Amino acid sequence: MTVQVTMTVNGREVTGEIEGRLLLVHFLRDRLRLTGTHWGCDTSNCGTCVVWLDGEPVKSCTVLAAMAGGHEVRTVEDLEQDGELDAVQRGFIACHGLQCGFCTPGMMMTARALLDRNPDPSEREIREAISGQICRCTGYATIVRSVRWAAAEEAGTRTTVPAQPTTPAEPTTPQTAPQTAAPAAPGSTP
Repeated sequence: MTVQVTMTVNGREVTGEIEGRLLLVHFLRDRLRLTGTHWGCDTSNCGTCVVWLDGEPVKSCTVLAAMAGGHEVRTVEDLEQDGELDAVQRGFIACHGLQCGFCTPGMMMTARALLDRNPDPSEREIREAISGQICRCTGYATIVRSVRWAAAEEAGTRTTVPAQPTTPAEPTTPQTAPQTAAPAAPGSTP
């Protein structure tokens, strides 16, 4: 069964005839070619497909495209405005908040929503906000640092959060034990 759906995506009204069971993530990626929204687990566990639906972060693999009809959808492509990256995007670059980048679009959309509601979140609040998303590369520390960088940037106090992760001290060469002669075999002379 097909249905006609009209929604606003990144400020532009779009209309299409779709199958009733088509997921929003596939509508965005396959029909609109907005491939910044990644498709990961398809079970709502990874969070890589997070977009905004009427200003709220949602996992687009759990929303039927037909359900988004009449609503406003915002994807990661809309974070950049007039050729300028969003503070969250700049923070992820400055603080190495990504490695493979697969989870990054969803993380950025969640981070932007958090900062819009709470412009100065604590580390705990950031970790709680992204708790529904999985990153297998970063260990989350650089993601948290990136969001804090963005918050400080927007507040005009970026000097309180390092633009670059702190570099660990140079590794030291391990000390080796002094070489000693092997014990003599029984019955041999030294």
